[in-house]
Amino acid sequence: MSQTFGMESPGKHHAGTSRPPVRYVVIIDGGGSAIARLMLETREQVQEFEGGTPEVVQMIQGLVPVKGAHGPEWDQALQAHSTQERMAAEVYTLPV
Repeated sequence: MSQTFGMESPGKHHAGTSRPPVRYVVIIDGGGSAIARLMLETREQVQEFEGGTPEVVQMIQGLVPVKGAHGPEWDQALQAHSTQERMAAEVYTLPV
């Protein structure tokens, strides 16, 4: 009889490729409320939160934002937002 007492031992961990770290937090208006969009270095969105959540506040604490996400590098990522929303957006760059 084994020493696992009827419970199977966990399988071997397989190290796979992991997603790159989040580089940008973009706080932008989305239908009247602030939305925080988490973006990779490539400007690919990986997550979206309500802008005032404690997690978002903690992520951007002590960082100084750049005002506006209107450059061509943001066109694909923020195509659902108007020009006015993009100009008013706050872009925080996270230290990696």
